[in-house]
Amino acid sequence: MSSTLDKIAANPSAYSFDIDVLGPCKIPSPVRHHAFVCEGERVLMTESVPLVKQLTERLGHEPSFERAGPHAKIFHDPSWTRVGILTAGGLCPGLNNVIKGLVEILSFDYGIKTIYGIPFGYAGLIPRYGYKPVMLDPDVVDTIHEKGGTVLGSSRGLQPTEEIVETLVRMNINTLFCIGGDGSLRCAREVAEMCLARHLSISVVGVPKTIDNDLQFVGPSFGFETAVAEATNVIRNAHVEAKGTMNGVGLVKLMGRDSGFITAYAAAANPVVNFCLIPETDFELEGRHGLLAALERRFAHGKTHSVVVVAEGAGQRLIEGASEKDASGNVLKKEIGEFLRQNITAHFKKLGEICSVKYFDPSYMIRSVAARGTDAIRSYMLARNAVHAAMSGRTNCVVGTVGNLGDLYTLVPIKLATIERQQVRLDSDLWRSVMDATGQEVYFKGTVKGPEMAP
Repeated sequence: MSSTLDKIAANPSAYSFDIDVLGPCKIPSPVRHHAFVCEGERVLMTESVPLVKQLTERLGHEPSFERAGPHAKIFHDPSWTRVGILTAGGLCPGLNNVIKGLVEILSFDYGIKTIYGIPFGYAGLIPRYGYKPVMLDPDVVDTIHEKGGTVLGSSRGLQPTEEIVETLVRMNINTLFCIGGDGSLRCAREVAEMCLARHLSISVVGVPKTIDNDLQFVGPSFGFETAVAEATNVIRNAHVEAKGTMNGVGLVKLMGRDSGFITAYAAAANPVVNFCLIPETDFELEGRHGLLAALERRFAHGKTHSVVVVAEGAGQRLIEGASEKDASGNVLKKEIGEFLRQNITAHFKKLGEICSVKYFDPSYMIRSVAARGTDAIRSYMLARNAVHAAMSGRTNCVVGTVGNLGDLYTLVPIKLATIERQQVRLDSDLWRSVMDATGQEVYFKGTVKGPEMAP
């Protein structure tokens, strides 16, 4: 059982799987041509039978989430519903798809006319900043999915919860959609809990946005697949550059502050990578089993090039200096890519050997592209189910998926989704696939016997 599930099982009363509801649903839904979900319908948290049995024994109930979808009766009267939509945190492919989905489902399914786009995240709900909301309707959002970024703008940084709630009350907003990651959803949770404490009938529903794919229990995040696809293109270019010179090193730094999912998936998707470095597993730079020695061994055994892919949060202890924090309180990672570039170059220069390092840092290029393929579909579907959740009076929750195909949509309490960052398991098929594709273990361990022993 993972540490996250251990934590839940050890204190089940503190981590409920149930969703907060504002009150009984008494209004017939205007949604047509939909199969409504039944009240109380739930979906198992995992498809693993042994894990379900183990958790059921420890929790005293089956680990399951409420199924998302339209309800036959709803809580909020569409005629009196006023909506706020905001995007917070860093950019991610699919943000505009989510905004478009929210507006269209609110308009077409529920006939809601008053939809405010809140500019620049939670800061847009703080009067002293002077930001003005924009009115959204299907015409306004018609083609925004073709663009990267967010038409609403975004921001980082904590804002006073009480001021946010007062703005919602003053504007008569009774439904707030927060599209954001770990920190943004924590803020949404604080807003929702204050509304509940003050007996305000305001639904606060999150759509999980994390390009690092590091939220718990929500399935693959929208934008992740697009980010991996973009990363594989960069890796392809790094491979070409590395092969273009004797002892060439193509060094690529990818996103992943605490979780190396993009780096690991990209390495598996484009297996020209020889070394994949992620935050979840430590590595040495110097010494017999360090990266520099591993590169030496690779070149010594007949390989004329090497591709190194590193997540931004990997190898932090190797870099001197104190860490700083951003406006949201996240620890800013020290520059591992430039650190490796300098040290690899200096090491081979000291040895008197040829080595040319080509360094790629495509982070902002990757996160600012438009969503593609199934990512675009996922974004829209998450938005659709977020609307249905809010209109049925659900609050303090985020929309997620379960199942291998990610086609069962669920509602997850924000507290569970943000309990701790999801990370790559080193005993998983994913990481084992990366080790098989790269062959890096034999170079790090010094067990390589010839060029045929590793990719």
